[in-house]
Amino acid sequence: PQRKYTHVLDAGCGPGWMSRHWRERHAQVTALDLSPPMLVQARQKDAADHYLAGDIESLPLATATFDLAWSNLAVQWCGNLSTALRELYRVVRPGGVVAFTTLVQGSLPELHQAWQAVDERPHANRFLPPDEIEQSLNGVHYQHHIQPITLWFDDALSAMRSLKGIGATHLHEGRDPRILTRSQLQRLQLAWPQQQGRYPLTYHLFLGVIARE
Repeated sequence: PQRKYTHVLDAGCGPGWMSRHWRERHAQVTALDLSPPMLVQARQKDAADHYLAGDIESLPLATATFDLAWSNLAVQWCGNLSTALRELYRVVRPGGVVAFTTLVQGSLPELHQAWQAVDERPHANRFLPPDEIEQSLNGVHYQHHIQPITLWFDDALSAMRSLKGIGATHLHEGRDPRILTRSQLQRLQLAWPQQQGRYPLTYHLFLGVIARE
């Protein structure tokens, strides 16, 4: 969204990069995250005007408070996407906007392919297909766009480390929590689809914008 916003919620702010972006555009910014260490990082950057520990699915905020509720690569952590989006909608004033990004089914194919050479267990979240995300938007006026984005890395380990913090990987229930062995890493490196010696990682990004009526 390109228009000027005076009061912005950055929901799932992480270390505060986007909070800082909105603040530099002269908005009053509230940075919210479930993780206290992330809020510490955001404070160290002086990223926002207010800092709040809280859950997107149960926002500790008054109704109709913000012009913009922004959430970048955070709602995939949520147990119920509909609940999360309803809460973001609730705290936005009439005439305001909810804008969010999340990952959709088909993301990280290179990671899945590489892990199949190591074991049969899933090593990344099962992201929702676009139609299920759209079902979560029933009853509101929205627009959306799906954008594929490919990032490039020098090795498989760097690619996997880049996923930390966006809810893309997890310790699957029942998985042996051992550290990756040298031989496993070598198999991952060999199985990862490479181009000219570089390691791609492809996201399918769902960008949604909801108009608060």
